[in-house]
Amino acid sequence: MNGISKLIERHKQGEQVGITSVCSAHPLVLEAAIKHAKDNGSLLLVEATSNQVDHEGGYTGMTPQDFREYVDNLANNLGLSLDKLILGGDHLGPNRWQHLPAEYAMQQAEAVVMHYVAAGFSKIHLDCSMSCADDPAVLSDDVIAKRAARLAKVCEETRQKHHPEHEIVYIIGTEVPVPGGANESLDELEVTSENAAQKTITAHKDAFAAQDLTPIWPSVVGLVVQPGVEFSHDSVVDYQAEKAISLSKFIENYPNMVFEAHSTDYQPATAYHELVRDHFAILKVGPALTFALREALYALELIEKELVPAEKQSQLRQVLEEQMLAHPENWQRYYHGDTQQQRLARHFSYSDRLRYYWPNQQVQQAVKQLFANLEQVTIPLTLVSQYLPAQYDFARNRAYKTSAHDLAIEHIIDVLRIYNAACQPASL
Repeated sequence: MNGISKLIERHKQGEQVGITSVCSAHPLVLEAAIKHAKDNGSLLLVEATSNQVDHEGGYTGMTPQDFREYVDNLANNLGLSLDKLILGGDHLGPNRWQHLPAEYAMQQAEAVVMHYVAAGFSKIHLDCSMSCADDPAVLSDDVIAKRAARLAKVCEETRQKHHPEHEIVYIIGTEVPVPGGANESLDELEVTSENAAQKTITAHKDAFAAQDLTPIWPSVVGLVVQPGVEFSHDSVVDYQAEKAISLSKFIENYPNMVFEAHSTDYQPATAYHELVRDHFAILKVGPALTFALREALYALELIEKELVPAEKQSQLRQVLEEQMLAHPENWQRYYHGDTQQQRLARHFSYSDRLRYYWPNQQVQQAVKQLFANLEQVTIPLTLVSQYLPAQYDFARNRAYKTSAHDLAIEHIIDVLRIYNAACQPASL
């Protein structure tokens, strides 16, 4: 049985357990997640998103097989057993090709899911909610479901060919805002209604039946809805459990299904406990992890300025700014306002579109230089206290030299600890 299925079985039996879905391809984020899982003896769910990784490489340059091999090697090197690792694909569908006619976009989507399943990914989020070039502005539940079932058929055919002994679990539905955070400031959100959730399930169940996929319907274990959590560039909408009471009770009627909550980044710790209690048992986090990474690296750059001669410094933030200005396609459509407002958003927004620039060669070189410079010196605890105060106790309690790399990893793990405390996956 798939590890996700086992967890959901426990959750449906009344245990308040869940799992964190780490949605990132950044090497330091993945290292932090693997170390955290190893230390806790817990399952690790890592998901690649449809724009990060696909059969053409995505913005990371990695195919699903590349990503699989990379994460497996990293886990092996860090001592995490591969039976504790689950790989998933997020928002798999025509997302990257929605500016093209629907049939072509769906053919590309079929290629995407085929490559994910062939590479051994065992959790697949089928998301065909986006309109393509020759579609109406808003797709009906039936059209979305038919396209999702079309992709599920490809997934099952690929599984039978490459991994017949493995179970795939499927997630259906989509959150209301776009993947990666909303594009505007937010005050509050409307929680998905029971009626809308029911329509999504019914449409998909019927569409699966039309593709002769009724036998695998129990493998549809998650429904993405809007629980009333979201973040934009400059604001976060916190979970209000009282608004989701009826939605929470609704999913209790489905013995194999829980909710998957997207855009849970930046919530207060209490919210994660409430979400898991209310059957949002799969909590996805992405930008908050690269946000923490950026916090750590910018703090380390300030430490570097205190300890390293100016001519040898990495100039990381300056390099990032230069590359974002030279290649504005990943932020320009999203960040508005005057020059100062756009500059602040580029570096400090919750939506963290800066994350798209970490794979840039010049940026990677600057990060490498930053770590190399700080390896040549001893970082005083007083500077850790000044610039990374949350890591001060971690640094002070170590019996050996604390590296810049360790400080960055620990800062990312702090985010994962908050999720883990709510999901309580240590005994999985």
